Amino acid sequence: MPTPQALKILIVDDEPLARDRLRALLSDIAGQMPSEVVGEAGNGLAALDILGEKAVDVVLADIRMPGMDGIELATHLGRLSKPPAVIFTTAYDNYAVQAFDLNAVDYLLKPVRTQRLLAALQKVHGQPPDSTLLANIGHEMRGSGRTHLSCHERGRLLLVPIGEVLYFKADLKYVTARTVEREYLLDDTLAHLEVEFAERFLRLHRAVLVARAALAGFEKAAGDDAEAYGWALLRGVPEKLPVSRRLWVPAKAALAA
Repeated sequence: MPTPQALKILIVDDEPLARDRLRALLSDIAGQMPSEVVGEAGNGLAALDILGEKAVDVVLADIRMPGMDGIELATHLGRLSKPPAVIFTTAYDNYAVQAFDLNAVDYLLKPVRTQRLLAALQKVHGQPPDSTLLANIGHEMRGSGRTHLSCHERGRLLLVPIGEVLYFKADLKYVTARTVEREYLLDDTLAHLEVEFAERFLRLHRAVLVARAALAGFEKAAGDDAEAYGWALLRGVPEKLPVSRRLWVPAKAALAA
């Protein structure tokens, strides 16, 4: 039987001792599953920086981490054209384990055991990662919205902090996110964004969601303006956003609240 090709692995955990343990376990099973640890990261943001520079087959990711947790990391990886396999490692058993047992993504409870890690890595050789699963489990499992949005630009994965987004606007098949500096083209739908960030963003129009914190005021549209019943004024940018007749009263009430 041919020796399997060494897996390139990224270890993501905010605890150095946990990362050391995974390195030791990988060394213990090297005869059965050759691997190379190409990097370590303390959270999802640092992991994405490494992944922008290095090719990786498997990400061993803790779930609860500061900055960006493992679940959100997986949602960003799931948007890549060729996402690495993600194996979650966690000290908590109150997550939807069943979702991972049915897919290439696996779930290991700490302290991670040698044979359990070996079995998880063997799955990687047997099945490609399910990018659809990775892209959609985040909100369901975390119970709250992402801290960052992701978009592809010139072959790179860019992260946009959700706290910097002033508004989302849909145009035909595309949704853009606007910050003070620029616009970003997203893969998300406006309907999904509205549900995920319901507490942070407000619907103004069938094609517009605005950050509640970005609203500065409203003004009525001219009588012959067919585009909007009124306009929302924003902090930090000169643009005005259209407000539909149906949403005019609830939008103004939200600003006053």
